[in-house]
Amino acid sequence: MIAGVDYYPEQWDKSMLEKDLDRIVRLGCNTIRIGEFGWHVMEREEGNYKFSFFDEVITAAKQRGLKVIFGTPTATAPAWLAKKYPDTASKFADGRVRTFGGRHTSCYSSEIYCDRSKKIVRKLVEHYRDESAIIAWQIDNELGHEGSDVCWCEKCVEGFRIWLKEKYGDIDILNDTYGTAFWSQQYNSFDEIPAPNATITVHNPSLRLDWERFCSDKIYAFAKMQVEIIKSVIPSATVFHDFSGGGLGKSFDYSSVSDITDKTAYNNYPVWGGQRKPLPPSEIAFALDYIRGLKGENFLITEAIMGAQGHDVTGYTPRSGQAKMWSMQAVARGCDGLMFFRYRGAVKGAEQYCYGLLDADNREGRKWREAAEFFARFKSLEGKIKSPFKAEVCMIYDFDSLASFRIQRQSEIFDSEAEMKKLHAAFYSVNISVDVIPWDRCFESYKVVIVPNLIICKDGFKERLKTFAAAGGVVIATFRTSVKDENNNLVFGEKLPVGLSDLFGLTVEESESLWEENGVKLKGESSAANKHAVAGVFREMCKTSAAEALYSYDDPFYSDYAAVAKNRYGKGLAFYIACSPEKAVLDEVVSKVCAFAEIAPVYSPSGVEIVERKFSGGCLRFIINHNAEKVYYANYALEPYGYVIENVE
Repeated sequence: MIAGVDYYPEQWDKSMLEKDLDRIVRLGCNTIRIGEFGWHVMEREEGNYKFSFFDEVITAAKQRGLKVIFGTPTATAPAWLAKKYPDTASKFADGRVRTFGGRHTSCYSSEIYCDRSKKIVRKLVEHYRDESAIIAWQIDNELGHEGSDVCWCEKCVEGFRIWLKEKYGDIDILNDTYGTAFWSQQYNSFDEIPAPNATITVHNPSLRLDWERFCSDKIYAFAKMQVEIIKSVIPSATVFHDFSGGGLGKSFDYSSVSDITDKTAYNNYPVWGGQRKPLPPSEIAFALDYIRGLKGENFLITEAIMGAQGHDVTGYTPRSGQAKMWSMQAVARGCDGLMFFRYRGAVKGAEQYCYGLLDADNREGRKWREAAEFFARFKSLEGKIKSPFKAEVCMIYDFDSLASFRIQRQSEIFDSEAEMKKLHAAFYSVNISVDVIPWDRCFESYKVVIVPNLIICKDGFKERLKTFAAAGGVVIATFRTSVKDENNNLVFGEKLPVGLSDLFGLTVEESESLWEENGVKLKGESSAANKHAVAGVFREMCKTSAAEALYSYDDPFYSDYAAVAKNRYGKGLAFYIACSPEKAVLDEVVSKVCAFAEIAPVYSPSGVEIVERKFSGGCLRFIINHNAEKVYYANYALEPYGYVIENVE
């Protein structure tokens, strides 16, 4: 079990090292994470590698029984590299160079940057190949974060053209795929193709989707390079990457890097910067479920918040017990190792307002005590949280579909990730766990599969959905599902949802974008239905064939069309939600799903989350109070931001 802190000894006087490590041990830690921003310490001048500083840190840690996670330092290339090789810098969309001084300012298309990264990683790993204290290697830091997933420099434009040539081979095939006859966009050679930077109106949607894929592939290749180097030197090494939040909105497919690492790690910040208040509990849970789903395994939290966070702007400070509660929420949802960010907050540099367990006064206060309390409870769970987290429901996402909506939102207020969270929250509200997984993951073991806004729906996936439903599973899909092909083009001669009309027992006759979240009235078709429901964002007019309409539109023009429908398919059920309805409608759908799939909802007071983690011989039931006031549930008086962990036989 990993219980630790993120420690940056290079940012402090060396005389503090011994006392710092003693304090870390006294806190209840067994691990420190180091090195991820230490390139200059390791290579002060090009080719002159020295690891003596970190040798001393590791030696002192070992003397105290501390283990080490070592991060490769490639997220922050040193100043000498930026000065000597200015072409390694990435660029903003307007052509401005990303000036040295931040992080992730180097371009992944730069051969020089990649070569120097290879060299520092190899030298680092070779130096520590026999170091028993190092239990895991972290590659880079938060890849793709803060806009670093996209670069518009000349090297990237040329790299994109090479990528396209390798994919299509023949320029005529690309022209046909993209439909470049539109607006006279036919290309005579790959050298004529632009990156989809700002233009009049918009670029070709197929071109834009390929650009998203190219950007993701660049980061994947950079990560793969590091994994391969580490594994070539230390075949038995445990390698992971620490993902930042917001993965579903990036031009970088997290699941691709997860596929080549041994474990998934996440930096968990329920509140950041100028946020006035934390994310809703259901959204924090969604993020954890998404991270767990990257590999379908338990995960690490490599940065757990304890104090307020921000660079130039700070906001909400976690209340007494709240950050400790968020960390236990992560444990409930599949975390089996956790490190707090950071041991001590910085007094110099860009992260002075990213507060740690210790502040600039270097005194042990409330946050320190809460971390110690957390570690004591956390370590008491060892052995019971190693079993894989199991859910009966999964939610499917697809990088291409998410990118397609970034390219063409269709509705000014549509947000595909927000729609996913809305559906997830409907299950969260009755304490039903959901695995959030990529589209190519096996889902046959679940009882329910949720398919939100999967606008690009691969043929093989469609057949898997039908097979799943026919065998007795429940499928829930939403508007704009199976609309486009894999090239981000509409499908000629097919009714929507393409290839899935038989599964859902309906066809989409027309559709429209809406400008309000709750601007459309619905009418229930069953006696149990909500008679005054509302919906918004988007709507499709569905003509049912075999399906039963649960709701239709309360609109004289569209009253004959279904808004929410249910269809019996083989031994299973398929629901189609043709709009973004209010919570009451989703609650009704969830109720019907649970009844059919024999999943027991668990009702709890608002703000009280209940999660079960099974282990060999029993189960841990986490009862977590996200409220700022005391709440009574079952036999418990839950303190503000408090939790109870039951052992269930």
